[in-house]
Amino acid sequence: MAWPAWGQTIRIATYNAELTAQGPGLALQALQRGSNPAQQAAAEVLSALNADVILLTGIDYDLRGQTLAAFAAKVSGRPYPYLLPLRPNTGVATGLDLDGNGRLGEPRDAMAYGRFAGQAGMAVLSRYPIDTDHMRDFSGFKWRDLPQNLALDDTPEGQRLSTSGHYEVPILLPDGKSLRLLAYYATPPVFDGPEDRNGRRNHDETAFWLRLMDGTLPYAPPQAPFVLLGQTNLDPIDGEGLPDAVQDLLHSERLQDPAPRGEGATPDKGQKGDPAQDTALYDGIGGLRVEVVLPSRDLQIKAAGILRPKAGDALATTVAKASRHWPVWVDLEQP
Repeated sequence: MAWPAWGQTIRIATYNAELTAQGPGLALQALQRGSNPAQQAAAEVLSALNADVILLTGIDYDLRGQTLAAFAAKVSGRPYPYLLPLRPNTGVATGLDLDGNGRLGEPRDAMAYGRFAGQAGMAVLSRYPIDTDHMRDFSGFKWRDLPQNLALDDTPEGQRLSTSGHYEVPILLPDGKSLRLLAYYATPPVFDGPEDRNGRRNHDETAFWLRLMDGTLPYAPPQAPFVLLGQTNLDPIDGEGLPDAVQDLLHSERLQDPAPRGEGATPDKGQKGDPAQDTALYDGIGGLRVEVVLPSRDLQIKAAGILRPKAGDALATTVAKASRHWPVWVDLEQP
């Protein structure tokens, strides 16, 4: 396959398109029928975004990648010839009664919450080849093996840390270099009890990257250049959760936070964070910054933003129809 035209910059983005359903294969069926307006709107959002490489979160996983392929086929403009569905821990059976309610096989008894295996996973769409031979999958890493972890005493020894996953995905650039994506999608720090199990796990899913970059895990630290991106599911200033790890990530000496902003920002009563940096809008909560794109320090950032059009913009209605989230993007100078 011929290389796409190479410019001076490469656009890297992450977007939770909320391409998930209540049962296996249902999202795919809706894509094939064209019966879901939100799915079509999400494809139009990606067309407008025009990123070269996208980490898509909130997409149901299937072994043959049919859901991802069906969605990518709906994106107009320059195509994405390289697609990589990333298998999540959601819905993977443990055989244990993790929530202690006396019943097995329920969503909360899985390695990560899920009504079925593969619900709400991740995927990469790329205009450049994906070096799957050198990809690293950390999704089997055990929570208790994380140094300084916040796991509860009753956390099973075999409990994996990742909710959707932690992956290092090398993208092959035309000059022969690799740009590595450090991709993840953490659990929300809510929907639990006073034990704060989800809040602790959310914290540690972000702390994993800090430990990896520090060289305190049984894996080699990622080689630069790389971009850490995905859904932290925790605002560093507002909302519920334990923000220390996210704050440390944003201020890491190995990363740059371009602090992307969206045009259509509106203030949230009672919140302290800059509303222009919000990446999602939740009913009853307001806007939160729960997605990041953080290039390594050696990369040159040309521009960054959040695709959040102003009210009245022709694209604003489509973006709102597609998802509660807005795409976050960064333009990088060719590494």
